[in-house]
Amino acid sequence: MPTPSCSKEQIQVALAAVKQHGSKVKAAASLGWTRGKLDNTLRAGIKQSIFAPTPDVASEVAKLQDEVTELRAQLKNAKGNTLDATYVRRKIFGLVEESTHTRIPQWLVDPVRGKALPGVPVAMWSDWHWGEVVFPDQVNGVNEFNLEVAHARAKRLLERTVRLLKNHVVNPDYPGIVLCLGGDMLSGDIHEELKESNDVPLLPALLDIYGVLCASIKVLADTFGKVFVPCVTGNHGRMSRKPQAKNRNFTNYDWLLYQLLAKHFANDPRISFYIPDGPDALFSVLGHKILLTHGDQFRGGDGMIGAIGPITRGNQKKLARNSAVNREYDTMMIGHWHQYMPLHRTLVNGSLKGYDEYANSNNFGFEPPIQAMFLVHPEHGIIMHLPVYLEPHPGKQEGAPWIQWQDKA
Repeated sequence: MPTPSCSKEQIQVALAAVKQHGSKVKAAASLGWTRGKLDNTLRAGIKQSIFAPTPDVASEVAKLQDEVTELRAQLKNAKGNTLDATYVRRKIFGLVEESTHTRIPQWLVDPVRGKALPGVPVAMWSDWHWGEVVFPDQVNGVNEFNLEVAHARAKRLLERTVRLLKNHVVNPDYPGIVLCLGGDMLSGDIHEELKESNDVPLLPALLDIYGVLCASIKVLADTFGKVFVPCVTGNHGRMSRKPQAKNRNFTNYDWLLYQLLAKHFANDPRISFYIPDGPDALFSVLGHKILLTHGDQFRGGDGMIGAIGPITRGNQKKLARNSAVNREYDTMMIGHWHQYMPLHRTLVNGSLKGYDEYANSNNFGFEPPIQAMFLVHPEHGIIMHLPVYLEPHPGKQEGAPWIQWQDKA
């Protein structure tokens, strides 16, 4: 195909536009030309050697073309290898794209004025380890866990959450409820002993807990009107043997469970989900800023202070990191440690699974199956802790008097 004749001025304008915009598409658009016209003009300039006074014009144009081609290849490769939340929500799960700020519902930020609010209830459900089996004979008979027990405890957790908030709080008129899903919802198969002893394989367990959570969240919405569900992943749901920092969420069955739940409730305006790409979820309840994370980043501890040391150090590191980028928070909520501990500026959740063989073999103290819950007041922040106990304590005396004491002999 012969190259059309072009004036010197046209060729100079074409080359200048490519240099300025770094892209033939943008250069053609800036000149009001078609892409074909721009290409033909550049080819004419090279063929006619009309830029003789300018050294190595052909090389200059070829270099620009190579750079544009390379940038396009890099962009295509980046798009092909980046599995971000926007792509997954829109393309895979068919959910509407939302910004981080619009995920936080307005009722959490601006409560109805003139009402004596008791506060906003915040419940944390984490460390359910759905599908795992705890053998009572291997933990001195203080606990048993399997799918049948898990279903019974999840039902009890829902019923007691509603009863505590409705029957044990004066003026139980809430604008909604926050349900934090804190990770390790599934037992997973990251350890060989779990793969061998789990009640069911991982994917059937995922479908089972999905049904339980769908029903539970609907009950909460019917009872409290609105539900906000921030979610973070744990370590037991990961697909890799070793923990990984890159694409942590996208290779975790907790994250898949949350996305399926979000899709299930996508058309219910009462229920909103916040599923960040990273390990932390930062949100605000009536101005009280909460950082939700699983807690598996914190390691260490000893026989004297147990988990308090690494948790306290970890919280200080997160506070310093977040403060440096204007993402401060008032309270950190974590799971992972299977110990209920309402500490200063930190809340550590218990577990649905309860005491297990690992805790027993390491001589850890007994921890009953328990899930955290508290109220956030618009003026005072966290004002009331309402932990939900799921089983009777095996060592407590039944029928004891309401108070007793012993005089000195």
